[in-house]
Amino acid sequence: MSKSLPYSVKDVHYDNAKFRHRSPLKVLSQGLLTLNTKRNYTSCSTGKFLILILVFGLVCLMLMGKSPNDSSDLNEKGKVTFVGGLRLGRLLRKPPRLPPRLSPDEGQLRGSSSNGSMISNSDPKWAARQQSVKEAFDYAWSGYRKYAMGYDELMPISQRGVDGLGGLGATVVDALDTAMIMGLDNIVSEAGSWVETHLLERISQKGQVNLFETTIRVLGGLLSAYHLSGGGQGMMNMTHNGPKPDVYLNVAKDLGDRLISAFNSSPTSVPFCDVILRDSTAHPAPGGASSTAEVASVQLEFNYLSAISGDPKYSTEAMKVLAHIKTLPKTEGLVPIYISPQTGEFVGENIRLGSRGDSYYEYLIKVWLQQGAELNSNFSYLYDMYIEAMKGVRNLLVRKSIPKGLVFVGELPYGSMGEFSPKMDHLVCFLPGTLALGATKGLTKEKALKENLLSFEDLENLKLAEDLAKTCFEMYEVTATGLAPEIAYFHTEEYSEDGLEGGNKSSMYAKDIIIKPADRHNLLRPETVESLFVLYRITQDPKYRDQGWQIFEAFEKYTKVKSGGYTSLDDVTEVPPHRRDKMETFFLGETLKYFYLLFGDDSVIPLDKFVFNTEAHPLPIRKT
Repeated sequence: MSKSLPYSVKDVHYDNAKFRHRSPLKVLSQGLLTLNTKRNYTSCSTGKFLILILVFGLVCLMLMGKSPNDSSDLNEKGKVTFVGGLRLGRLLRKPPRLPPRLSPDEGQLRGSSSNGSMISNSDPKWAARQQSVKEAFDYAWSGYRKYAMGYDELMPISQRGVDGLGGLGATVVDALDTAMIMGLDNIVSEAGSWVETHLLERISQKGQVNLFETTIRVLGGLLSAYHLSGGGQGMMNMTHNGPKPDVYLNVAKDLGDRLISAFNSSPTSVPFCDVILRDSTAHPAPGGASSTAEVASVQLEFNYLSAISGDPKYSTEAMKVLAHIKTLPKTEGLVPIYISPQTGEFVGENIRLGSRGDSYYEYLIKVWLQQGAELNSNFSYLYDMYIEAMKGVRNLLVRKSIPKGLVFVGELPYGSMGEFSPKMDHLVCFLPGTLALGATKGLTKEKALKENLLSFEDLENLKLAEDLAKTCFEMYEVTATGLAPEIAYFHTEEYSEDGLEGGNKSSMYAKDIIIKPADRHNLLRPETVESLFVLYRITQDPKYRDQGWQIFEAFEKYTKVKSGGYTSLDDVTEVPPHRRDKMETFFLGETLKYFYLLFGDDSVIPLDKFVFNTEAHPLPIRKT
């Protein structure tokens, strides 16, 4: 268990008794009673001296018991002091108190949060910028609705739809809770009606889908829509449009029953990666191995499905994966990116926090938080695995670039004994937000420090989070378009390549970041914006909002398509950039959602009441 979270309710009761205030009168009366003893201490000079000391001490106690308004011995901070600056407040401190823990829905409906964050966004500048994001979402949806409604994704330049995720209308479900959060009731009605009318039939007829992608996008989207529309005990009801919550739950259960075949079909606790929906069968990937991130990043969704359906089978099967991985050998908490469903063992030695590795680490801390964190010891092993892994990241993967010293996370393609690679996927930019969340558990940094909840290791991780967030932003700033490449390399003493800069010669980090021709594309990814959002919520540093706005403006300038929607790009290092003709579902489900929350009130989806799955679908933290 974390030393930064030392108190349980039992501890508070103990401390309340331990430090309960006693009046000076009671102290005096009890002191006088003790004078009536079998020995007559007043008959000797020593006894008289002791009585004088006792009386003097009682007078001091009564003086200290005076209210601040009556005391002339107060320092500028309202602390009673002796000569020499000794603070008696430390000696007579009040008992520690845990903040009141509202349910996610109580916190949302009251417009408040116990996380210590600012509640209201009173700055009209940021209200206007949030409105710009809302308009961008509406524009993206209008292009999708016009040319691709019911397809997985929009090809905005070709003005048609494409099914690349199994044909379940992934954009509809991925975008649904974003529309709910933004209050776009017309879109909620359109998307919700499509789910109610078409999705069950699609699920029963479609063929192969990927377990991971379908779980995080479609199942996660349905579960979040269920909660935000008033499902469960919370009755949040962020929208009055669309179908009733049970519609989303029934579709989620049907989908979950089919996806669980990936677990039931495997000879080990590690699921197969592909599922045939129409007949609820599953099989391994062509190479046999599954991605570690994929099998270990479905637990948030399956846990919540069990919680709201009353059927534990979903959670039971999903949590077996993490319990099994706990038993496997690791390299300072770090794991290879492939694992075999046939043997249950890791495959190869490739260690990275980019593709196929990323969300394994993200879900360690988020599943722990979802299940009640420090108050549920059954899942403490997840927190321990997370802490060990972050130590491994700092020890084995973190380096600084030259000449300007950007902190980045590299890779170990051949394990800890092999050569270090200064390669960092944009996907790794999830890590600053995860580190910050793991440090404060969703509280603001100010509140966590004030309540002495941060360990030295938490502070180290929070510092690393801020350093990495700077690097992720500079990956945008260094390019001609102001948009990040899919992959960057960093100039180190061991590695350098000339002529592969980002195109923005005015960037002070132009010589630190290397962008190879094959890596210059941008897929409208959300990871950097996600981390800016989390870090703003936790640190309240306005620079993260400013950086987010700069990135949003670049998306608006270079990826917006006149006929409707937004498109990915082929090369961010040249202007104008060549366009790829694809609007990924996560642009509506994640990127624009995180922009909207970054620019908005901190009380909306508070971080100490919700966890976001790896597709940005908010799910409530278990009530304790």
